Amino acid sequence: MSGRFDGQVAVVTGGASGIGLATAQRLAAEGAKVSVWDISDSALDGCGFAAHIARVDQSNEAQVIAAAADVVAKLGRLDILIVSAGITGPNTTLETYPSDAWAQVMAINVNGTFYCNKAVIPLMKANGYGRIVNIASVAGKEGNPNASAYSTSKAAVIGLTKSLGKELAKDNITVNAVTPAAVKTAIFDQMTQAHIDFMLSKIPMGRFGTVDENAAMICFLASKEASFSTGAVFDTSGGRATY
Repeated sequence: MSGRFDGQVAVVTGGASGIGLATAQRLAAEGAKVSVWDISDSALDGCGFAAHIARVDQSNEAQVIAAAADVVAKLGRLDILIVSAGITGPNTTLETYPSDAWAQVMAINVNGTFYCNKAVIPLMKANGYGRIVNIASVAGKEGNPNASAYSTSKAAVIGLTKSLGKELAKDNITVNAVTPAAVKTAIFDQMTQAHIDFMLSKIPMGRFGTVDENAAMICFLASKEASFSTGAVFDTSGGRATY
């Protein structure tokens, strides 16, 4: 039985856990050759389904460029990029926010998304086809108190997605973003319980999203079916987002 992604090669950053892992598993199950990029060696050990595994810090442009070239060299092409890696940073007021923590959030969430998107563009143009899906957050649309760096970084991801989508609109390469509300994954370990409770209180459905629900949306946008959506933002927020 053929799959939606037969013959295609996908890169998933942050693909060793959480939404990234669920997405990588679904892509592989539907026929894609998947390259999992993650900064965690121990987490990568659990991704035996992937055809290609790389330890990549997406905030390091040289590592990103080298990893993208390695994917093409070993798997033959690069059709899909899912940028799922990210960190939350501390939960505190802007007034007390540590400057080094701010810089780290921006380096991974913003610069890393930029480096990954930039690196794959010429590779996708060479094939005349591509799908880029950047994982942002509803925090980037609404702003979460005591999460200024995270909210700012995800707003930047949305802006980058909208801009790049327009740039590549005539190249048969689509660029879209997904904005989840809170999803209970290991990223919760970076948050205070008070912040977790606040996020849950904002979701009309009264529950957190699941990694599989997000993977379903991401894989749709990564497929050939999503052929007329680009520079767009798709919510998986349980009704939280109002625009």
